[in-house]
Amino acid sequence: MSQEWDAGRLDSDLEGVAFDTLAVRAGQHRTPEGEHGDPMFFTSSYVFRTAADAAARFAGEVPGNVYSRYTNPTVRAFEERIAALESAEQAVATATGMAAIMAVVMSLCSAGDHVLVSRSVFGSTISLFEKYFKRFGVEVDYVPLADLSAWDAAIKPNTKLLFVESPSNPLAELVDITALAEIAHAKGAMLVVDNCFCTPALQQPLKLGADIVVHSATKFIDGQGRCMGGVVAGRSEQMKEVVGFLRTAGPTLSPFNAWIFLKGLETLNLRMKAHCANAQQLAEWLEQQDGIEKVHYAGLKSHPQHELAQRQQKGFGAVVSFEVKGGKEGAWRFIDATRLISITANLGDSKTTITHPSTTSHGRLAPQEREAAGIRDSLIRIAVGLEDVADLQADLSRGLAAL
Repeated sequence: MSQEWDAGRLDSDLEGVAFDTLAVRAGQHRTPEGEHGDPMFFTSSYVFRTAADAAARFAGEVPGNVYSRYTNPTVRAFEERIAALESAEQAVATATGMAAIMAVVMSLCSAGDHVLVSRSVFGSTISLFEKYFKRFGVEVDYVPLADLSAWDAAIKPNTKLLFVESPSNPLAELVDITALAEIAHAKGAMLVVDNCFCTPALQQPLKLGADIVVHSATKFIDGQGRCMGGVVAGRSEQMKEVVGFLRTAGPTLSPFNAWIFLKGLETLNLRMKAHCANAQQLAEWLEQQDGIEKVHYAGLKSHPQHELAQRQQKGFGAVVSFEVKGGKEGAWRFIDATRLISITANLGDSKTTITHPSTTSHGRLAPQEREAAGIRDSLIRIAVGLEDVADLQADLSRGLAAL
């Protein structure tokens, strides 16, 4: 490194640039080394010039790194890039997607507050609310995702948050985010949207009126099934509370995982377009096959919310679910007959995955809870990857032949 720092231009001017440019360059602040790639900062702590400097940073009186539990330059670059893509004032990264949900509720809710949750959410999300948040005095009720009148009727004077996945896992149900945000705000509540299935490449809930967005970065933001992480984005007022929780409780994203996610974001828009194109072809093909009773994919004209998806999303996503003849036994025979597609409950990978939700991702729910969420024993979920569609069709044909 040069002994004298030349203050020439190292960072990019991003004023007014488009989404794809932000996905590649937002959040990078080059060091005096002048590196072109995103650096990784592997350090637990930071040194200070003086005792007074340390005191000022710990007190938050001056900006700067304090301790990597909640301040790290690589993680901050990822947070700033997500904030730019989601049009948020601030983003806060966490160790996993579930940690992101936990951070939102723990930082913004208190005992006695009420939270409304869509019935159509990930099984672990329901477990988090039922087994843990309720234990600490947070009231929780569940509402059908698309039923706006039910949301309006269920809000109480102590309702703090409305929490939804749109599209939902695994049935690709949607809610009109703008309309639901208006309902929430009219009664003093905030709307939180899990945007994991769409990513900001396909949907930006904050622009539609939502207050907070959460992601499991493990999924499409990474895009190759390599590591785990989560992120929360919204207004600085709320995000400061989330940072406070992170500082104390420590569900921290590692710098290495943040660096992986930065690389994933660089190709996010390209990948999501390819995922969507493959999923559309497969959904249309599955809808024509004997043995398939129903296909759940918002890109199909048969989907009851197809027009809503066209209005609030730029694409229909990569997750396709379908019901087969023969119940659980038929679904298991179908899955076991495949030879190319990976049998795993993860999604958002370049490799297509297949799973049986009622015995995996939603297996810890009681039968009546699965039924209320529409998770039937005959349901199979595929998260469509980037392989050749003809090869995926050939593999799924093996499953169809086993029914």
